[in-house]
Amino acid sequence: NSKDHTTLVAAVKAAGLVETLQSEGPFTVFAPTNAAFNKLPAGTVETLVKPENKAMLTNILTYHVVPGKISAKDLSMWIKKNDGKYMAKTVQGEELTFWMKGMDLYVTDSKNNTAKITTADVNQSNGVIHVIDTVLMP
Repeated sequence: NSKDHTTLVAAVKAAGLVETLQSEGPFTVFAPTNAAFNKLPAGTVETLVKPENKAMLTNILTYHVVPGKISAKDLSMWIKKNDGKYMAKTVQGEELTFWMKGMDLYVTDSKNNTAKITTADVNQSNGVIHVIDTVLMP
């Protein structure tokens, strides 16, 4: 229902992941905004949503999902307990690295792209969403 996530919703539909993400979960979703998708090179989103690129799109989207319901408070605590970094395995299979700068939470992908969590703890019936400002790439 977020006007800032229409690109993400379109991508989830194109990848056939609607049912999966509506299932019981729980899931923690790191949801890039439309502005985050707009930071990608021109034509990237249009290319990814084509049927022949469904596997690549699914790979990218499931890289934004971590099993379980992880709050910002949990992430902060785990980061502090682990010398400033916390690693979490995604549904896609690779890991994301979480860290903090002041009170802000960040996530870094395997390509060293960094996203800031701009809105944390958007609770859902099957998990939680954290809004991020950059698309993560496996």
